[in-house]
Amino acid sequence: MVYFSVSSCTSSSQTEISGEMKAWHTVTLTFRGPNAAEYDTINPFTDYRLDVEFSDGSQKIFIPGYFAADGNSSQTSAKSGNKWRVHFCPASEGPWNYKVIFLKGKNIAIADDLTEGQKCFMDGETGSFTIGKTDKTSPDFRSKGRLQYNGTHYLKLAGSGEVFLKGGADSPENFLGYREFDGTYYGGNNKTRGGEAAPNNGLHLYEPHIRDWNEGDPQWKIGRGKGIIGALNYLSSKGMNSVYMLTLNILGDGEDVWPYTDRNERYRFDCSKLDQWDIVFSHADKLGIMLHFVLQETENECLLDCGYLDVQRKLYLRELIARFSHHLAITWNLGEEHNPVEWSPYGQTYNDTKLMADYIRATDPYDNFIVVHTHSDPAQRRKDMTAYLGFSNIEGPSIQCGNVNDVHDDAIYWLEKSQDSGHPWVVCTDEIGQHWKGALPDAVDPAHDTIRYKVLWGNLMAGGGGVEWYFGYNYPHSDLGCEDWRSRDLLWDQTKIALDFFHKYLPFTKMSNADEITKDKNDYCLAKEGEIYAIYFPEGKATDINLPGGQYSVQWFNPREGGDLVPGSVNKITGTGYASTGNPPVPNGKDWVCLIRRF
Repeated sequence: MVYFSVSSCTSSSQTEISGEMKAWHTVTLTFRGPNAAEYDTINPFTDYRLDVEFSDGSQKIFIPGYFAADGNSSQTSAKSGNKWRVHFCPASEGPWNYKVIFLKGKNIAIADDLTEGQKCFMDGETGSFTIGKTDKTSPDFRSKGRLQYNGTHYLKLAGSGEVFLKGGADSPENFLGYREFDGTYYGGNNKTRGGEAAPNNGLHLYEPHIRDWNEGDPQWKIGRGKGIIGALNYLSSKGMNSVYMLTLNILGDGEDVWPYTDRNERYRFDCSKLDQWDIVFSHADKLGIMLHFVLQETENECLLDCGYLDVQRKLYLRELIARFSHHLAITWNLGEEHNPVEWSPYGQTYNDTKLMADYIRATDPYDNFIVVHTHSDPAQRRKDMTAYLGFSNIEGPSIQCGNVNDVHDDAIYWLEKSQDSGHPWVVCTDEIGQHWKGALPDAVDPAHDTIRYKVLWGNLMAGGGGVEWYFGYNYPHSDLGCEDWRSRDLLWDQTKIALDFFHKYLPFTKMSNADEITKDKNDYCLAKEGEIYAIYFPEGKATDINLPGGQYSVQWFNPREGGDLVPGSVNKITGTGYASTGNPPVPNGKDWVCLIRRF
């Protein structure tokens, strides 16, 4: 921890620089600024603006800051103080310089013209620090760098170059409706809407996961947070790397998540609650879990500024970006079941959505990944997402498929259409129907045969970016009420088996879907022509594959249990047209993956 005392225009400022001072680690600058409170007459969230310019001699990065109350509000629940804060995540080692911009003025926080603001307090302050090499190891994202969209169909970690395939939890969508966060309560009317899970009016506690909390893990207020931290520990222990969460569900299904001081507030934020969220998000970074932030849902698309990009929406987005964009693996999802439909007719237009994406891109200094969640109906999905093809600030669909039989072909469709548009998308399957069913608990469906075939391998073998699992509302541990991720323990295992196969055996970024080259119409084929082929067989039997000339080895992989590659009925084949793969090691009617490699 380093302190600098600097004279500023109207006060003496003491700056605290904290963090491990290493590449890909968070460096936090905390300033002494004006005394303020969440409900002051001068609103600290709208009428002050903190930005810090960081430079290393070759680049400049402008990071937005925020009002931090007493600087320790996660522990104290403070609503007032004189601390103002910026989080910076440096991508490179060596010396860094910074310069502070601090302005006062009506709605200056979201103003386009900064000359409207009055410079004050720590404005103009400068300083420097030196960043060393990271010392962290996998799965910690600080050992790998920031997750980035790079104009291809896959995300990549900037430090290690590792390609990212997603596997994780889409439920509970109200993950942040957690009883031990300050200012968190159920704000709905206890009524269950048709086609939705019953509201969780008791809030989450994740009590079954308290045992997964480890000594030394974060907590707040002497013992709070163990359930939600333990839940992330469990998910990471199963090899999962993503978790989906709404950050605003006022008027939505859950009615228990918002960043504001109150359910009816739109201009003032709960400092202690958001600091507690950040403790959880920082732990996710260490575990290698991507934060999938869903910024609104279909029922509340018009809650802020009637759907337009104005003061409320800009303020909401800027506050989230200032507090959380430094985390190393983020998806900004513009909205769940986004855009109007017959049963939810009040929503953002396509242009509203694009303006929102533009504002995030302009405000987020780290250019984190931006997607849109779709409706389940295929015709509606095609209509909506076609409007975003070629638009540079939406980088993929977050697909909801009402029928699991559509997953594979739907992923292929959007991969091809986005490629043709000149702006390739990362295509992930994040919710499956039927809505009452989703991914069933192990106790109901221990084999998970259908969704392993149709969804997990269906997305990956199309060339997709991975899956998150939604839990239907007719079963225990549902989309709003899930307390125990162990309810799908076997499903996490199967997901990890698939992800591990891709990472270990396939140069999948250089492969593309090639279902048409096999004679079996129910299998999936991913290929790098003339070099390597993976075929997923739902009923483990031989097929013929059209191969160019050459000699090829044939091995098999068990997608239900994992393990090593094993031989089948033939060890090699010759390609000059169609050749038989032979049968898998155990022709038992179960699914197998055939790996064919040229030698």
